[in-house]
Amino acid sequence: MLLKEIKEIFHKELDEYYPKEEVDSMFYLMIEHYFGLERFILAIDPGIVITKEEEQIMFEGLSKLKNEQPIQYVLGETTFMDLKIMVNESVLIPRPETEELVNWVLEDFENIDNNLKVIDIGTGSGCIAISLSKLKPNIEATAMDISKSALEVAEKNALKNDVDIEFMQADILKIASLKENYDLIISNPPYVREMEKDKMHTNVLKNEPYLALFVPDKDPLLFYRPIAKLAKNSLTPNGVLYMEINQYLGEAVKLLLEEFSFSEIELRKDIFGNDRMIKAKQAG
Repeated sequence: MLLKEIKEIFHKELDEYYPKEEVDSMFYLMIEHYFGLERFILAIDPGIVITKEEEQIMFEGLSKLKNEQPIQYVLGETTFMDLKIMVNESVLIPRPETEELVNWVLEDFENIDNNLKVIDIGTGSGCIAISLSKLKPNIEATAMDISKSALEVAEKNALKNDVDIEFMQADILKIASLKENYDLIISNPPYVREMEKDKMHTNVLKNEPYLALFVPDKDPLLFYRPIAKLAKNSLTPNGVLYMEINQYLGEAVKLLLEEFSFSEIELRKDIFGNDRMIKAKQAG
């Protein structure tokens, strides 16, 4: 079958679910991932033909997309900070906003060459700890998560990206302290309130792990409180805490950090102009 005919079938089957540009993007991601074909291939060679086996791969992927499975889960990987990160239904799909959080850390520590001990709380796929370790070799990273299956994914990602990370299974709602002191604590904890479900895409609600996304409406800072407490007790003097946050709760998180006597608290907006991350410093 002609590859361009399969592209037409993708649009026929998916345009009612996704914008046409997104259908194009998913089609091109699939042919690049499975066949190593660049997205401009059809412009150069519109007569390109694929085999029956390759057709089957494309149509199996199409069926999953039609069932609103995210393209990242269909492919089993995504790109984060220019690194390939494996993902499945045990972990959240890394977002561009989280890349902004990582970039903030890299900016702040760009000129610091001494070794830094870092812990990533709620690591999921491991994307934060792995990218920091890969891009800042003097970082010694630990990655914590409550989910054994998430940690299995994170460990594979560390191996895939050739970084040495310590992994720890723990529930931050139940532990009183961390076993070591850290120069930097970073976290992207669950922060979507139950009331915000109706603003989310169906493919997120149907596929991504519920426990990694949502918090009760009555206690939206459920995870920020123990993270702040652990940071207060486990950051080195002048150590720094970075967290991704719910865009509507920036001031509430700031007040919480003030209660724990952190200093130099800074809210930062994401590329969409929303309060998305916060930084606070341990007293020296």
